[in-house]
Amino acid sequence: MKVSVIIPTYNERDNLGELFERIDRALNGRDYEIIVVDDDSPDGTWELALELGERYPVRVIRRVGEKGLSSAVIRGFKEASGDVFVVMDADLQHPPEKIPELVGAIEGGADVAIGSRYVHGGRVRNWYWYRKLISKGAILIGRLALPKIRDVKDPVSGFFALRREVIAGAELNPVGFKILMEVLIKGHYLEVVEVPFTFGLRRAGESKLSGRTMWNYLRHVLRLMKWEGELDRLIKFSVVGASGILVNEGFLWAFVTFPGWDKILANVAATELAILNNFAWNDIWTFRDVRGKPLPNRLLNFHLAAFTGAVVQWMVYAGLILFGMNYLIANLVGIGFSFIVRFLFNRHVTWG
Repeated sequence: MKVSVIIPTYNERDNLGELFERIDRALNGRDYEIIVVDDDSPDGTWELALELGERYPVRVIRRVGEKGLSSAVIRGFKEASGDVFVVMDADLQHPPEKIPELVGAIEGGADVAIGSRYVHGGRVRNWYWYRKLISKGAILIGRLALPKIRDVKDPVSGFFALRREVIAGAELNPVGFKILMEVLIKGHYLEVVEVPFTFGLRRAGESKLSGRTMWNYLRHVLRLMKWEGELDRLIKFSVVGASGILVNEGFLWAFVTFPGWDKILANVAATELAILNNFAWNDIWTFRDVRGKPLPNRLLNFHLAAFTGAVVQWMVYAGLILFGMNYLIANLVGIGFSFIVRFLFNRHVTWG
């Protein structure tokens, strides 16, 4: 298999010499090419890449008036001639010595091989606690919002390999820096393998992490939710929840007004009817395409989700009251958290 190593760059001149030398050693004896997609770096990264092309099989694409890591990778996909594409950064935080292991996983039958920091054997070196928190928080958001990638430990890695066929015909249109997540949602594949590696220290240049990067990541997740139909599912879940409020209130009024039931007993019965109403509509409408588990299991799990949501609502409400928040506002915040918990529980457990 010919290997195309795709490297998006911006102001990475000081890293190129060592990077290319290590890639060449790692892929010694293989048919390979290095494709540098540079966003017209002021430090002349693209110029040095051209010079190094006299010693290594390098192709340089200089983009003027166009920026963005993910779009640069997509351009590299289009220009690559290999059977296997390897994507990595130029800052030496992705060790080139791991490339043969990624390619070997593809040759062994995987469609996508991910350099992972969060499987056994992988780690991040010398990050501040808040950087680790941001990274793991971003991964948690992605895995919860997009069930297709919930089993992937590092879906935001920038170091991965894939077969050319995985992205053939895929409409890749990412926002931000997380092209792998786009590939995992829109690509054509069966098997994903994660290869542990140590995310090293940047040798030169500056980190691209910023508040705008994080905002773009959230926008990206939202767009992928829409593409996957998960955003529509969330809206349907909300509509069903609103109908449950009407059922609850209506039966509570009816039980108290006509049979003259005790208000506590009436509330228990009305609540159960609302839960059954919500389950029925979610089962035949919101989650009708993912009804893999038997009906009794789904019904039991739905009740557990309702109970879990109620506990979360009470805990958030009580905590905010202790901090002096107005009880009505605290209750609304609790309801919001309860809604999120119930949706995620039902998406990943009841109809998971």
